[in-house]
Amino acid sequence: MPSFLQPFMALILIGGLWLLSCSALPAEPPGLHRRATGSLDSFVATESPIALQGVLNNIGSSGSKAPGANSGIVVASPSTTNPDYFYTWTRDSALTFKMLIDTFIAGNFGLQSEIEGYITAQAHLQTVSNPSGSLSSGGLGEPKFNVDETAFTGAWGRPQRDGPALRATALITYARWLISNGYSSTVTSILWPIISNDLSYVGQYWNQTTFDLWEEVNGSSFFTTAVQHRALVEGNALAGQIGQTCVGCSPAPQVLCFLQSYWSGQYILANINENNGRTAKDANSLLGSIHTFDPTAACDDSTFQPCSDKVLANHKVVTDSFRSIYTINSGIPEGTAVAVGRYPEDSYQGGNPWYINTLAAAELLYDALYQWQKLGSLTVTSTSLAFFKDFSSSVAAETYASSSTMYSTLTTAIRKYADGYMSIVETYTPSNGALAEQYSRSNGAPLSAGDLTWSYAAFLTAIARRNGQVPASWGESSANSVPSVCSVTSANGPYATATNTVFPPGQTSASGGPAPTPTSTPCPTVTSVAVTFNELETTTYGESVFICGSISQLGSWNTANAIALSASRYTSSNPLWSVTINLPAGTTFQYKYIKEGASGSITWEDDPNRSYTVPTGCSATATENDTWK
Repeated sequence: MPSFLQPFMALILIGGLWLLSCSALPAEPPGLHRRATGSLDSFVATESPIALQGVLNNIGSSGSKAPGANSGIVVASPSTTNPDYFYTWTRDSALTFKMLIDTFIAGNFGLQSEIEGYITAQAHLQTVSNPSGSLSSGGLGEPKFNVDETAFTGAWGRPQRDGPALRATALITYARWLISNGYSSTVTSILWPIISNDLSYVGQYWNQTTFDLWEEVNGSSFFTTAVQHRALVEGNALAGQIGQTCVGCSPAPQVLCFLQSYWSGQYILANINENNGRTAKDANSLLGSIHTFDPTAACDDSTFQPCSDKVLANHKVVTDSFRSIYTINSGIPEGTAVAVGRYPEDSYQGGNPWYINTLAAAELLYDALYQWQKLGSLTVTSTSLAFFKDFSSSVAAETYASSSTMYSTLTTAIRKYADGYMSIVETYTPSNGALAEQYSRSNGAPLSAGDLTWSYAAFLTAIARRNGQVPASWGESSANSVPSVCSVTSANGPYATATNTVFPPGQTSASGGPAPTPTSTPCPTVTSVAVTFNELETTTYGESVFICGSISQLGSWNTANAIALSASRYTSSNPLWSVTINLPAGTTFQYKYIKEGASGSITWEDDPNRSYTVPTGCSATATENDTWK
C-alpha cells in the first residue's frame, strides 16, 4: 500500500460517538448506539483505500488509468466509449481536489505533490482559449478540456458557471492551510492570482444563465448559485487575510438574495428560469447543500444548511420521488433508504440511480446530525414535520433539547436512515470495489462510465462525515443575512495570467506534518475542535471502554452519560480504543477512562485525573494519545 494511503485509513476508521444510558438491552453494553452494522463498517474499512486509490489512478501524469493526461489533470473516468469521459471537467476536478485537500489537512501529507500539480495545471487551463472565450472574456466557464490541457472544441452544454466557484473554494481551502502554517507568501504569489480570476468570473457572470451540473438544462441552477455564494464569501475573507481586495466578491449578498428564489414552498427547485417540463425535483439540490455545509453554522434556511427545515423537507421530496420508479426500490417504505438518481424524468443511459447521489443523500443527513449535536437541540417546524414523521409518529413542531427522549429517538433513527443509503451503495458495489457512474434501476448492476472519479470522491466525503470529520468553516455565520431588496448586480474584477507556479520546497515540517504556526500570521480561528482520544487498553470479550469527565460533553462525571470508544482498530498487538468528540476551543477539563464489563460493572482508571485543554487557533482537529493506568 502506498505510504500516503496509510494515514487516510487511520482517519476513516475512527469510531462513532456512542452514548451510554441505563435503558439499553442487556445483550450489549447499556445504550451503545452503533452507527451501523458490522457489515457496513467492514465495507467502509475495505472500500475507503480502494476509493482513494481510485481517485489517484485517474490523476495525471502518474495515475495508472490516466495515460496521456498531464500532471495534475483529473480524468473524469478512464471510459473512452459509451460514454467517453476521458476528459477533465473543471467541476469534477475541483470537487475531487477539495476532498483531497481536506484529507491532506487532516493528516495525509503525502498528497501535497498531487495538490501542487493540480494548482499548476489549473493556472495553465485558465489561459487556454476555448469556445466559451478567453481568460478575460468568459473562458473560465468552459466545462471541460482535453487531458493534454488543450481546448475541447466540440458541441457541448456551455458555459457551466459552477466550475470557477468550486475551484476557488478548493484553492482557498489549501491557501488557509498555508497561511496557518506560515506560508502566506506562497498564497499571495501562487494561489491568489488563480483564485482572483475565478472570483472575478463569479462576480461578473453569477446572474447570467448557465448549464446545470448535469449539463442538460440552460437556466439558473440551485447548485451553481449556492456554490457561487460560498466562494465569494470565503474569497473575500481570504483577500482580507493577505492584504488583497476582491472586487468580484462584492455581489455576495445579492447572490444569497437570489438563492432564495429556488424554494417552491415544498421543496428546492433544482433549476429555474427554464421551461423543460420537469418537476425540478433533483439531486442537484442535495449536492448543493452538502457542498455549502458549514460545521459552525446554525440550521439556517437562507444558506440551505443540511439541518435547516427546508433542506430536510427537500431531502424527503427528492428521495421519495425515486421510490416508485426503480425496480430495485420496489416495496421500500418512506423513511427507509432507497437508490437515488438525478431526477425522476431522467432518461440518460436508461435513467438510473447514481452512486454520487445516493451518497449525497447519506452525507446530508450526517451533516445535519453533526449540526444538531453541536447546537444541542433539534427544531421541527411545519415545513420539516413530514420528514421527521417518518421516524416518529408522535413528533410535533417544536424544539427538542439533546437531553430529551424525542431528540434521542429522532437522531438514532436518522443515523440509521443515513447508514441505509451507505448500505445501498454497499449492496450495489462489485466485489472489487470499483465505483461506476450509475447502477441499474432494474438489478443494481454497475452502468455507464466505470471508475468514475467523482463517485470515489463522493464516497470518501460521505464516510468522513459519517465519522464526524468535517471541513473548516467558510464563514456562513457572517454571510446568512438576506438583503431586504434583491437587485441584479455584477462586479467587474480583474483578470491576469497566473505566471508563478513554482512551489517552494519543504512546506511541511521535517516529520511530515504541518509546520508550527507563527504567532504573527493571522488565520481563521476555530471555535470548535474535533479532539480524537486514543486509549490503549487490553480488554476481554464483552468489555467496553468509555471516557468520562468534568464537562457536559464527557458526561459531567456521570457514568450513565459517558462516551463510548470504538474498538474498530483494536488488535492484540495494538489494543486501541478511539473516539472523536467536538469540544469548544480553549476548554480546560479533567477526565478518566472507565471500563464496563459484560455484567455492567464499572472500573475506573487509577488517580490522578487526567487534564486536557482544547487547543485554540486555526486547526479544527487535535489528538490525545493515552494508555490505561
